[in-house]
Amino acid sequence: MISFSNKNRNLFRDRLVNEKFDLLIIGGGVTGAGILLDAQTRGLKAALIEMQDFAQGTSSRSTKLIHGGLRYLKQFEFALVAEVGKERAIVHKNAPHLTIAEKMLLPLTEKGSIGKLGARFGLWLYDFLAGVKKGERRIMLSAEEVLKREPLLDKTKTIGGALYYEYRTDDARLTFEIIKEAVLRDGLALNYLKAEEMLFNGERKIVGVKAKDLITGDICFINADYVINATGPWVDETDALDQSSKKSKIIHTKGVHIVIDHKKLPLGQSVYFDVPDGRMVFAIPREGKTYIGTTDTFYTGDIVDPEISLEDREYLINATNQIFPNSDLKLSDIESGWAGLRPLVREEGKSPSAISRKDEVFEYESGLITIAGGKLTGYRKMAEKVIDIIRKRIKVKIGQDIGYCQTAAIQLAGGKFSESLEKVLANYVKDGERVGLSAKETEKVFYRFGSNTEKVLKYAQEEALEGISLYWSIQLQYCLEEEMIAGAEDFFVRRTGALYFDIDEVRKYKEAVVNHMSNYFQWPENVRSSNLKSIDNLLFNFQGGK
Repeated sequence: MISFSNKNRNLFRDRLVNEKFDLLIIGGGVTGAGILLDAQTRGLKAALIEMQDFAQGTSSRSTKLIHGGLRYLKQFEFALVAEVGKERAIVHKNAPHLTIAEKMLLPLTEKGSIGKLGARFGLWLYDFLAGVKKGERRIMLSAEEVLKREPLLDKTKTIGGALYYEYRTDDARLTFEIIKEAVLRDGLALNYLKAEEMLFNGERKIVGVKAKDLITGDICFINADYVINATGPWVDETDALDQSSKKSKIIHTKGVHIVIDHKKLPLGQSVYFDVPDGRMVFAIPREGKTYIGTTDTFYTGDIVDPEISLEDREYLINATNQIFPNSDLKLSDIESGWAGLRPLVREEGKSPSAISRKDEVFEYESGLITIAGGKLTGYRKMAEKVIDIIRKRIKVKIGQDIGYCQTAAIQLAGGKFSESLEKVLANYVKDGERVGLSAKETEKVFYRFGSNTEKVLKYAQEEALEGISLYWSIQLQYCLEEEMIAGAEDFFVRRTGALYFDIDEVRKYKEAVVNHMSNYFQWPENVRSSNLKSIDNLLFNFQGGK
């Protein structure tokens, strides 16, 4: 099998051009990834193209939680809470290294949006609807118990609280694991390939896509019986290539997260707290940092690179200082952050937070199928809806039944464990120590790559890359060979999250990483320098709280 590496880009592109596919998915976020896997497991021949890196849009810019759907109770979306609760359990089963149970403290304050009675009933309903397992159900706390758990909270305003569970994840890595599992099943996925035109037959039915390779500049024509638009924030623009629908279906809201050093806000556990405007904000300790988010505002700016404005930063800093009055956070404490767009199905007259997070499928006369809205946790059910539509069409057209969705029972690429995570990790820690990694370093590799950690550690048997520590060297080599990275940003931001949680390491190794990638791909000097510049620009955005 050809390794899933951009050094084999021409071979993958030749397949796209020379073979005919049952369906082509436009969009390499978690929704498109889920559709690719569902299609392959039902015996369809599927391909996926993404104009940026996989997960570069919304699917790497979330709060990095597999939600149980607590916030949807406020909108009375009980069915949605039940669905995402069940889906959370499935994602945990199929990718346990990426779904780690996280205690969430919900402090209740005077004049807060949630009272004691409301919290007790809401969390009971949440446990019931979401099917929360016994060991992770809510625990109601007195004010004294809340402050004992989190002494940084305002002692004068805290009246009680509760503990409940969310599941911490790495949204980008979850997307890769889904794509990689589909590729293992002979699915085809290629990043940096942009759909530019729809191809039609004489009856104005879509039969494929004309796409441009944004790395080589080549044009390719991809033939497929069905085309799926799963482009998230770009749904309207992609639909416009078909011209079946000129009406906008989605509205963008922006969510911003900021990252500070954990020493600046040394929380004992994650906290989900009230903000004066009625919203709720998370503060989550992770890998020596604490990240805070999210905002929720309408957005009409640049979709590719949404801005983190001064107003966004001030909102989150001020909200945090209000709930933790002794923290005294400043804009200059912000080390990094991310801004993501929520592509929500348009509902006129509603505030950003009030718009439903439900997904919706649109079908057009041309045959195009578009899916919009939805949440990270519900990716698998969204994929099921789309492939069920294709199933019906195939039944009508040729009388064949491709069967029902099977992905609930499929372990993802890095989630193939036959023993407990704790036992597997302990063995990997021993292997890591033998090759020169600390236990902490091996643990971070494990919760990133899961059952593929063995493959990552094998690169330690080779000579470490020049100017790069062993820890980063083995991850870079693995990602180059197995995870389709095409640039330094792909590695530092989406494959490892280093820009967010190891920013000093990015500063230290950026040039050596870019130089190695330049040698690996045989880049001309302008490509090497542009890669280094892109990392420098990301780092500059947060120097001095700019």
